[in-house]
Amino acid sequence: METMTNPFPVDSPASSAPAEDPVRCDAEAGKAGTLLFVDDESNILVSLIRLFRPLGYRLFTATSGREGLAVLEREAVDVVVSDMRMPEMTGAELFEQTAKRWPGVMNILLTGCTDLNLTIAAINKGHIYKYVGKPWEDAELRMTVQRALERKRLEEERADLVRTIQRQNAELLDLNANLEAKVEARVAEIEQVMAMVEKAHDELRSNFVDILGVLSSIIEAREGGVAGHSRRIAHLAHLLALELGLSEPQAEAVRVASLLHDIGKVGLPDPLIGRPFAALTREERDTVMQHPVIGEAMLMSLHSMHDVGTLIRSHHEHYDGSGFPDGLRGGAIPIGARILAVVSDYDLLRSGRLLIDRLDDKQAQHYLTGRRGTHYDPTVVDAFCHLLKSLPEGYDLDEAPVTPEQLQAGMRLSRDMLTRTGMVLLHKGKVIDEALAAKIRSLARNADTGIKIWVVRTPSSPDTPPQSSA
Repeated sequence: METMTNPFPVDSPASSAPAEDPVRCDAEAGKAGTLLFVDDESNILVSLIRLFRPLGYRLFTATSGREGLAVLEREAVDVVVSDMRMPEMTGAELFEQTAKRWPGVMNILLTGCTDLNLTIAAINKGHIYKYVGKPWEDAELRMTVQRALERKRLEEERADLVRTIQRQNAELLDLNANLEAKVEARVAEIEQVMAMVEKAHDELRSNFVDILGVLSSIIEAREGGVAGHSRRIAHLAHLLALELGLSEPQAEAVRVASLLHDIGKVGLPDPLIGRPFAALTREERDTVMQHPVIGEAMLMSLHSMHDVGTLIRSHHEHYDGSGFPDGLRGGAIPIGARILAVVSDYDLLRSGRLLIDRLDDKQAQHYLTGRRGTHYDPTVVDAFCHLLKSLPEGYDLDEAPVTPEQLQAGMRLSRDMLTRTGMVLLHKGKVIDEALAAKIRSLARNADTGIKIWVVRTPSSPDTPPQSSA
């Protein structure tokens, strides 16, 4: 029997019927699926054509494995139904070729063969979907073909979904196409630092806090004039997380996320760095609003930082669902991100980087409470305001810059003491004694280190107004 592009074999009873337009027939039948029947007995092929012809399938026949392969080479076939014992090539050998060359095709073995070894070979080498014995039950064979087509379509949909996800991930990486070169270079630097931290994690666990502090300083150095923001909110966010009943590991994740929450800003254009969000144009805001997604992506390769990355991604979500980047609402926002949002905005309000004007403590708290239930989780806002009231007397987020000559014994650093290049000399919280003050003054005189010194404001601090970090 000759293989046909017409859905009916030439020697079937259908060949005596009035001729049909094969193009029209194929176009209509192809909607249900395309089947190829392979058997060296023409009466079997005729029976199969009669069985499946009314169901709307596009049908092809072949009398040998060689002819079947020829059909597969020129036609898009969904299901192959083949006999086992045939001249030149067995059904098992045909399915082996089909599995290698057209892995998406579903193979059904239709055989009266009782040779167990041949059947096993067809299953192992040809990856057959199912085998049906001769003589077959019409309803069973129809159902088997239908289910094979359904499985093929499900697998194709799954493959399409995987391709869609891969495409969307690629688009995510290209969101800031005009900054691609700059982002790639800076992301590579951050990834290198993070890879070093991950490799030395076990040995340097006791120094993990210091390492994160240095990385936070690098991020803030990119923004310019905002030194201490991440460390301030990390301290308060950790306290607030414990106040709200989070476990120590959860509170630690909030603290680490606070230190790195602006890591995605390394790829922003220079003109957008350090400007209050309220002063940006709509286009500039759209660009800035991508930084939480970029920040999460930077930490994606570090398994131990996945939870931190999630908090970074969600720290600009609003309680009423109006935030970004995912429009999460209420409890769908991770509790750590809700904490970070409140504490970070409080510090930005105090420094004049959220609004154009700087707010004092009471004004900043009023701003937060006025947005309970819209921007912020009411429970988190209430707990934060209570925390601020419960801090020890004399605790003040305000600070004062001093020169090395103004440094006095008893002063306490409110930020890490850094060189111009970002190297940490002394950590936040260090109380200065006279000997240490003398060493700092000597270092400043004898080396161009560009030391910046910020101390907790007290009545004894020099009467110097705090420098704006806007």
